[in-house]
Order: sequence, then C-alpha cells, then structure tokens
Amino acid sequence: MVDIFSKVSGYTAARDAMAAGIYPYFLPLTGNEGTTVTLGDRELVMCGSNNYLGLTADPRVKRAAAQAVEQFGTSCTGSRFLNGNLALHDQLEAELADFYGKPAAAVISTGYQANLGTISALAGRGDVVFADRDAHASVVDGGRLSDAKLRRFRHNDPAALDRALASVPDSAGKLVVVDGVYSMEGDLCALPEIVEVCERRGARLIVDDAHGLGVLDKGRGTCSYFGLTDRVDLVTVTFSKSLASLGGAVVGDDDVIHYLKHHARSLIFSASATPASAASALAALRILREEPWRAERAQQNAEYMRAGLAQRGISAGESATPVIPLRTRGTVETLLLWRELIDAGVYTNPVLPPAASPRLRLSFMATHTTDHLDRVLDALGARAEHFLADDEPDADDGYAVEALAELADSGAAARP
Repeated sequence: MVDIFSKVSGYTAARDAMAAGIYPYFLPLTGNEGTTVTLGDRELVMCGSNNYLGLTADPRVKRAAAQAVEQFGTSCTGSRFLNGNLALHDQLEAELADFYGKPAAAVISTGYQANLGTISALAGRGDVVFADRDAHASVVDGGRLSDAKLRRFRHNDPAALDRALASVPDSAGKLVVVDGVYSMEGDLCALPEIVEVCERRGARLIVDDAHGLGVLDKGRGTCSYFGLTDRVDLVTVTFSKSLASLGGAVVGDDDVIHYLKHHARSLIFSASATPASAASALAALRILREEPWRAERAQQNAEYMRAGLAQRGISAGESATPVIPLRTRGTVETLLLWRELIDAGVYTNPVLPPAASPRLRLSFMATHTTDHLDRVLDALGARAEHFLADDEPDADDGYAVEALAELADSGAAARP
C-alpha cells in the first residue's frame, strides 16, 4: 500500500535552505511602513511588495478600515450570497465598475478566487480555456476546476493563440485568459493583437489586471491604456496590490456579472470580504481617482531603476512597469544573492522553478524616494557580476537540490 504522506519525508529542499541560512520565506516582519519594513531589529528598503501606490500605510485607508470595524464588526460571518453582503460591498462594486468603464462588478473574497470562480463558472464541458503560458496560477487553476479543456499558448504570442483557436471546432465555446501585466517579467500583454484574434475567432476574452490596476493610464489599467475597454469582455482585479487591501473583483456587462453572482462557486461558498478589507479597498480606490499622480510616480521610479541598472550593466528584461526581474545563474545563486541583499538592507523576492526560471523579482512604489532607489542600485551593483545571469538560465535547474544539501552540510552560507 502507498502512504500518501510518503512524499513528505522526501521533501528536504526547504530545510536544507534553512540550515544553510538562505531560506527566504515566511519571514516574520515586525514593522511595515510601506517603503521600509522591520526584520528583527533592522530596517530594510522594501522592494518585494506590490504596494504600487504606497497606500497600505496611508492614514485615510487605515481610518476607513477602523471605521468599518466599528460599524460592522470584524467579519461578515458568511458568504455574500446569504448573510454576508453589506451595502459597503455594493458601493465598492459600483465604484469599481465606474472606474473601469464597465456596467457592473462582482466583489469576491480574493483576487485568486475572482479568477477561479469566473473561469470555472463560464467554461464547461465541451469548451476550451486558452491561457497564456505565463498567466497567473489562479487562471490555470480556474481552467482546471472547470469541466473545459485547458490549453496553454506561448507567452504573449498572438500568432500562437490564433493557431490554437483555429484548431478548435466551431461547436466548442472558447475563452481566452491573459494577464494585463505579467507578474514575473513586468511586461505588457500584446492586448491589441490578442483582441483582434479573439474577435476574429469568436472567443471571449478575460484580462487579469492585477498588476495593471493602479499603474497604467492614471491607474485605470491595461485595457484603458490600450483604449480597448469596450472590446474586452471581462476584467479581473485584486485589491491586495494597488488598493492596499485584501479581496478581488470581476467587472463586465450586467448580464455576465449577474450570472457569475449566481454560479461562481468561490463567491457563493466563501465568506465575503471583511468590512475592513472592503472599506480600505474603497478608500484606496477613491484616493487613486483623486491622486492619479501616484500611478505616474510609480512608473517614474521604475524608469529610474531601469536606467540605473543599465548604467551598471544589469538587464531589466522586458519590464515596462514597476515590476523588474533580475535573472540569476541558478537557484542557489538566487538564494545567496537574496541573503546578501538582506544583509545590505534591501528586501527582494526570490522566484524559483517551477514558478519561473531563477530570478529576483523587484517591484517599486510611488512612495519610494530617490535615496531608497539609490541604496538598492548600489547594493545590486556591488554584487551583480557574482550572481546575475547574462541570459536566461535553464528553468529546470536540476542541480539545485544537491547544491542546497551541500551548503547545508557545510554551513558555508549560514548566518546568525
């Protein structure tokens, strides 16, 4: 007989990284001011957050959350479908829809659940979901949860999508899902070409705008940036980035949103967004509308970083947004560089296979100062030649497990 827990004892990579002093996950932050965080007794420049507008510590957002708790308590204790719907949720839906230039919206408990519920409710047996190969995991899981067939197409390649759609019989429903801004590369979706292909092939289109909301076109996102809002069927968003909260939503036509509110399992069978989460997202959305300079400043800071990296001979890949990837030579090099940057006072996010090829993922906020950015550039410039790759390494990086074990045994990378 096979014990389903047998895989547990064979998983050693994380403990090896811990033993080597280069384990980068679940760090217990003791303070968070947005652009800086406190780890232990040290202050670090935060370059691993999606807080693009710098609103998580804004007094107006915090005050809105506190007032919501006073009025509604800490939880809705049920799904929106039954007892957990507040006038606050309805107001947030109305203002999100208006901001995105769509007739209606449905607020769902997380951005992940927004994709999961939307895709699995719309696609069914006999249909096909086409997802960009670099689309977020929630897109892939939404396709898997549906009874539809899931097909992945080459990243940001409208011609590959066109071929994939052409291979499907007319009798099949076709749903295409792309990111507006891709979180691992910081590059923009080729939306004009994607829209043209979808219209010609009779496919419906969802744009996951998690990293576009608050960043592009005065914060109105990818569809508005390209002037294609009316030609994109649905847009999914998250509140956990620019809107400084927790939650998500889907925006689109009235009849589609009405259908999703009665069929999306992640909405019907999950507790609603807490009063504090909904109120803080609404406050952040209103600030974004009143202060569009925040979106512009985030992009300006990213441009400053890309120029500074180029001066130091460091490639920022295809980044056109506040997300900047720095490819490394492998998994171990990624973790070693992450550790050295922590020691130098800079917090970054290591990304490892299978999520993507080894890299550090940096992201920048409207509220980063030039001093913050220069500190990051100096720290990277002093270490780039030892850890960063000239071109993209093999995503498989098969030697990583053995190399981590050797480091753990030797203690060579251990830190106090």
